[in-house]
Amino acid sequence: MAGVREEPLKEAVFSLLSLAYTRDIQLNFSSFPPHTAATAQTKPVFVQGEIVVNEVNFVRKCISAESSQDDLWGKLICTNFKVSFIPQDAPPKQGKKKVLGSNQKLKFNPTELILYCKDLRIIRFCFDEAGPESAKKVCLAIAHYSHPADIQLLFGFEYQGRRYHESKGERVNGSTPRGGLQTPIFDRPSDWDREIKRTGASEWRVCAINENYAISQSLPEYIVVPVSLADQDLKQYSIFYTDQRIPLWCWNHVNGSALVRMANINDPLQQKKIDQRVFTAITKSHPQRGEVVRSDLDKCLPNIQDIQSAFVKIRQICVIDPFEESEERWLTSVENSRWLEFVRAFLKHSAEMVYYLEGKNSSVVLQEGEDRDLSCVVSSLVQLMLDPHYRSLIGFQSLVQKEWVMAGHRFLDRCNHLKKNDKEESPLFMLFLDCVWQMMNQYPAAFEFTETYLTVLSDSMWIPLFSTFLFNSPKQRAQYLMDFAKNKAIPQGEDQVVYFPPVWNWSQQLSIKDQTLFNNPMYVGKGAACVQNGEVKTFRRTKKTYSSTMRGTSASQRNGLKGGEEPLPRRGSLLSELKPDFSPVKDESPIERFFRDWFSRPADQQGVLIPLLMPSHVALWKLFFLRWVPEACIPKGGPITAYHKLSQLVDEIEILQSKLRQYKGPSSGSTPLPSPSGPLSDQRRMYFKASSPSDSPTPPDYLSSSFPFTPVGNLCRRGIHGTPISKFLNGARIWLSTETLANDTV
Repeated sequence: MAGVREEPLKEAVFSLLSLAYTRDIQLNFSSFPPHTAATAQTKPVFVQGEIVVNEVNFVRKCISAESSQDDLWGKLICTNFKVSFIPQDAPPKQGKKKVLGSNQKLKFNPTELILYCKDLRIIRFCFDEAGPESAKKVCLAIAHYSHPADIQLLFGFEYQGRRYHESKGERVNGSTPRGGLQTPIFDRPSDWDREIKRTGASEWRVCAINENYAISQSLPEYIVVPVSLADQDLKQYSIFYTDQRIPLWCWNHVNGSALVRMANINDPLQQKKIDQRVFTAITKSHPQRGEVVRSDLDKCLPNIQDIQSAFVKIRQICVIDPFEESEERWLTSVENSRWLEFVRAFLKHSAEMVYYLEGKNSSVVLQEGEDRDLSCVVSSLVQLMLDPHYRSLIGFQSLVQKEWVMAGHRFLDRCNHLKKNDKEESPLFMLFLDCVWQMMNQYPAAFEFTETYLTVLSDSMWIPLFSTFLFNSPKQRAQYLMDFAKNKAIPQGEDQVVYFPPVWNWSQQLSIKDQTLFNNPMYVGKGAACVQNGEVKTFRRTKKTYSSTMRGTSASQRNGLKGGEEPLPRRGSLLSELKPDFSPVKDESPIERFFRDWFSRPADQQGVLIPLLMPSHVALWKLFFLRWVPEACIPKGGPITAYHKLSQLVDEIEILQSKLRQYKGPSSGSTPLPSPSGPLSDQRRMYFKASSPSDSPTPPDYLSSSFPFTPVGNLCRRGIHGTPISKFLNGARIWLSTETLANDTV
């Protein structure tokens, strides 16, 4: 359950809102008289396959926690996909609410509905005038569709089936490979071959021993292994690894060192022998026969339960508790949640792996119990720090596809899509996105995408229309989609990407105009233009291009470590601080020297990026955690104002460049070409068009620091916690046995 639209399609960025969004439903109960007013004939906008399950008229949406003066009256509609709220006129008169006395029998009539959404918003509705039976039915319908019993009951399986058949004619007339998708899915050898060639991993090969998932149920069908390891040897070794997950190649450094991840070996008697053979093969793949460094992630990083606990605490502080950012108590609460501490721990450990790959020319093996959780975070961050390709939009999406989706991260369990096992839930992907944002915050010119993109990507985990975040493994995905194809009469051999696309097909969710919010105006990539001495020149990878001020910190903050400390301390010493200067220290270790030398040079936006690791540099990601909190929003201000100005400048430069390209200059017998009369292509332009001289220089009124997420008006954040959904459903068991929900199957 995602949320509420006060007007259909008013907020295009969130035009698709899923029932799976709802984290919990809580209700308050009392008895009240039914209302007999006529139902207004208003309808929401539906997507393909969406049906109305239940609706209630004369529902009050609570805007303010203090009074009901600004509340909205309207119709609450529950479909098999989302909850919609359509404003209506207030009822002719309001009935007086009755309070349940101590000697009265509870009739189980909900008068208030509170939705705690997974995008951290809280929405509150009151049923003062709606009538007990109507309120009861819509609440049960919301509960039913927000927590389906089976994955194939998620709305995406209905939506994509209808979309496939209705667009069949269009595909025949002008089909494009994989539906026009540019992001590699890594479900075929050619995707891995291109990655091998791109990184120069000449001593690694694509291996097909896991075709049809013959070896491991959680690895992709095609993996990359050392050339010196034969298929027969890999099959022999696989039985000793957890879930038969043989070592998985991730990335190669230009110096030949490799990043590899693997699961634990279950048989201690076989561990030494297999480790020796595998590590020898990795060493042989290195041109200089560099050493192999193993990192046991289970021993040096927080576990998934600790991460989940920290996220629950930070969510409570930012969403439910009063917002008092200037108060020491609030800041202390944020620190005590340990969320930022864990973000810093993963950044530190990933930076240490960068030292071994970049500074020591050593290959790195990331080892974890099942190799499906912590290793996804660390391997992705290491590649993001080392390879500028992954800081582009398509590169970042390929990184997520390769290191999370195809590597078998348990999205179904960790996101708890089916609400089956709360103990398995853990926000590993959210932690990763927060770490990415920390780096973007420190190096704003190094990433092609924006924090709006990261936030939309995070929200998309809960929209069950895409195959990316719905499954625990590539095999599970293939099996469910094969069954789905049979049920929907989709011909065998049809590419799954066509009939159940990944989230990277953003056109299904967002317009071209909305997608331009993903583009970072400050991005300095390969081939990007920059202005030097009044001339537009192509950017070159030199360390003199940018000053150290691009790091966002002064020279006095950018240096060194306390003597005798490890630069990336273990779990027990996460509170250590960096020294305020880069002066060499006595007994400096090689890893300390590596970081001191790196931080003493200007940052290369297209080179290695190492985040600043002082606690003061790890900030709260406000656009994500505080976007629905009115007290935290800055009207006409904040980062969005800078983005608006930069977008205007980018648009103006593009217009001038276009005119220069079309102007060939005067010559005999010719005239200059006129300026382009039509508008430029919207494909890569910023959201805000360049303004004319007559326009006001101030940003539009609708901008705020939480743009484009904060709606006009607001949502209730605080107040009554209500009754958890589990108790609600248990109490409604008798009622459910005699009543049937309309349209209760997808």
